[in-house]
Order: sequence, then C-alpha cells, then structure tokens
Amino acid sequence: MKQLQFIVIFLVSSQLYSQRFTVLTGDLKNVKGISEYYCTFDYKGMEVNGFESEEAYLKEKINKRRQYDNGQDLKGKAVSFEKDWYEDRKNKYEPGFIDYFNEQLESKNVKAGTNPESKYTLALKTTWIYPGYEVAQVEPAKISAIITIFETANPSNVIVAVEFDKSIGLVKDYRKQGDRIKGAYEKLAKSLTIQMKRYL
Repeated sequence: MKQLQFIVIFLVSSQLYSQRFTVLTGDLKNVKGISEYYCTFDYKGMEVNGFESEEAYLKEKINKRRQYDNGQDLKGKAVSFEKDWYEDRKNKYEPGFIDYFNEQLESKNVKAGTNPESKYTLALKTTWIYPGYEVAQVEPAKISAIITIFETANPSNVIVAVEFDKSIGLVKDYRKQGDRIKGAYEKLAKSLTIQMKRYL
C-alpha cells in the first residue's frame, strides 16, 4: 500500500513539474559538448503579479512607503525600495543564478559566466515575477522565464529555447524581498541544470 502511495505521489509530482517546463524550439540534447556559456539577462516587458505593469507595481509600493512620512519619505524607504529593485538584479539575481548553475554542473566541467567571448550564450529573459512576502512567515518568490541558448557569433543559430512557468524560489529564511527573488533564480538554475544533466 505504501509503495502504491509513493508511486502515485511520484507520478503526480512529475506531472506537475512537467507542466512548468516547455521546450519552445531546438532540443536540450544539443547542449552536449558545450562547456562554457556567456550569460545575459533581460527584464524588459516583465509582468509583476497582480499589476498592469512593472511601473504600476513600483508606483504603488513607493507611494505606500511615502505615506507613512506624510509623503516626504523622511526615512528614505521609498528611495531605497526603488534603488534595490533595480540594483538587486546585478547584485543578487544574476550572480545567484550563475553561481547555482556552476555549482550544479561543476562535476560535468560546465560553467556559465560573464565572458562575452564564450562560444555560446545563455540568454535569460524574465517574463513574470511574484516577489513573495514576509509577515509571520516567508512566502517564496516565483518567476517565469524563457532561457535561450544560441551561438554567440550567430544568434540565429538557436540550440534550444526553454520556458519555465512560475518557478518557485528555494525555501530559505529570506526576509528581504531581494533575497526571496534571488532564491527563485537559484531554483530556476536548479531546474535548468536538472534537465541539462540528462545529456551531459
């Protein structure tokens, strides 16, 4: 009976996972033989859960922080929020993805980095984000993204393009928003490398 329950849970989990992962073009088996990637990140047109646009999200969150200081932002919370929103990309999300990617594929002698001379590029475009929250407990962040791997010198030569839908951040004690979102990029790296390992 217990064995049957385990099989059912495994199948359901596998089905749910597969629903979050779609190959748009190319084939993941094409990554075999590639040892280095130049990583790029794109946030243009990104949707924020529950808002019409990223701009609308920032406007509401910034105004909310200003209202506690009679609209003057005396403690600098509004300015700090907007500054962190953009700077966390370079300081947290991108290195978080790259570091986790490299950690997972170290044994395969595959690495990602910021060297534009790499023969292949791994372009990560974030399409949707849910920042999560922290009140009594931490609600993980989630992101949706399209990852495209192509020949750096010939971008039209796409090796594979993969879409991940609502990748849930790694469960850690992330109290700060930037750290929660970083966890979602780490989980994205984990999900991608799990698929890549099948062909390495």
